[in-house]
Amino acid sequence: MTANWRGGRKPKIDKAIHRYVFRLTDAENARFLSLYEQSGLDNKAKFIVSLLFERKINSVIIDKGAIDYCTKLSQFFSQFRAIGVNYNQIVKILHTNFGDKKTVFYIGKLEAQTIELANICREILVLSKKFEGEYLIKNEHL
Repeated sequence: MTANWRGGRKPKIDKAIHRYVFRLTDAENARFLSLYEQSGLDNKAKFIVSLLFERKINSVIIDKGAIDYCTKLSQFFSQFRAIGVNYNQIVKILHTNFGDKKTVFYIGKLEAQTIELANICREILVLSKKFEGEYLIKNEHL
């Protein structure tokens, strides 16, 4: 024997020093033990580490701003559909209750308001595409 030998195990190069503790219910523990036995591994710690790092874990990032934006846009779409229903009802009422001159006059006014609404919708569409292009698509890659 040499004089430098102290006995014992060789020291590990990268020691596992970080410890995590968690608790399981009886049902969860039974499921855990079943999975552990099926894995064929001889060490529960190795089994847990393999579960953590060998399986893909999906992360979900919830962006409140994007959710609010989509909610407001959905509400606007609902209002827009309601306007379309009202528009059809108004045109039907005009044709059944008024003469041709008054109907043409009121439909002309309605048409002007419809053009204004269409312009607002175009602006919303442009802003939505800009928002998606600059904000939502960039955040998909995070």
